[in-house]
Amino acid sequence: MKPEASEDKGRVEDEESAENPSDIVGENLVVGYGAGENVIENESMVAEPGKVTALVGPNGSGKSTLLKALANHLAPDEGVVSVDGSEINDLNKKEIARRLSMLSQESISPDSITVEELVTHGRYPHRGFFETMTKEDREAVERAIELAGIEHLRNRELGSLSGGQKQLAWIAMVLAQETGVLLLDEPTIFLDLRHQLEVMRIVETLRDESDVTVVVVLHDINQAARYSDRMVVLKDGCVSARGKPEEVLTEELLADVFGIEARVENTDRGPRIEPLRPTEDDG
Repeated sequence: MKPEASEDKGRVEDEESAENPSDIVGENLVVGYGAGENVIENESMVAEPGKVTALVGPNGSGKSTLLKALANHLAPDEGVVSVDGSEINDLNKKEIARRLSMLSQESISPDSITVEELVTHGRYPHRGFFETMTKEDREAVERAIELAGIEHLRNRELGSLSGGQKQLAWIAMVLAQETGVLLLDEPTIFLDLRHQLEVMRIVETLRDESDVTVVVVLHDINQAARYSDRMVVLKDGCVSARGKPEEVLTEELLADVFGIEARVENTDRGPRIEPLRPTEDDG
């Protein structure tokens, strides 16, 4: 058993980590899916603590692959991922789940469970296998449901929901996990405009009212520009640019990375991209 002084030190460190934004860092990452072909080639990324970092790039550029490596869903062939200064490989699954949460594109659950039951699953990293819900667990579930704006859906079965409503329920589940780092893989994909805005409202609220560090893969460049503090632009598994949206999103970059001619207008909500036409294919 550790001496009492060490236990007090541990409690102080826990309190400090709760007050300070978390960080997540990927260093010199080489990531692939086997067969000797790498998707990410020796790249590094630091998510600014307490801010929203958007990963953007063309299809196949490595955005989701990089996110999976950061989440420990895909082991890098080389390089290190650290959360709050601890290498992720040194943490067990429950410790990882207490520090970071991820919403992937492949989320699956039985249609017969209710929204509230799904959100409750987000508390598992904080409980023993046979432990019942505590007051803190119930309060976390309520906060997540409220932030996701799905109070009216709590007793509905997942199978009865629209795609957008299901996505909000899944987001509430990862919010209930109450981690310092939240990773979202294209959370607005396949959603209608209303539900896209509802999802991005949650991201905006986290950015403005919490110390949660968010890394989000987005297909829509204008959404990324509006809601993120920093952007990382990927092309062919390599980082082409990184920085504030107004610094990164230039007409030259859009032509080089996305293959489009576009007009960029700076607004009070960030850069606004007006795509004009595809660039001429030199090949």
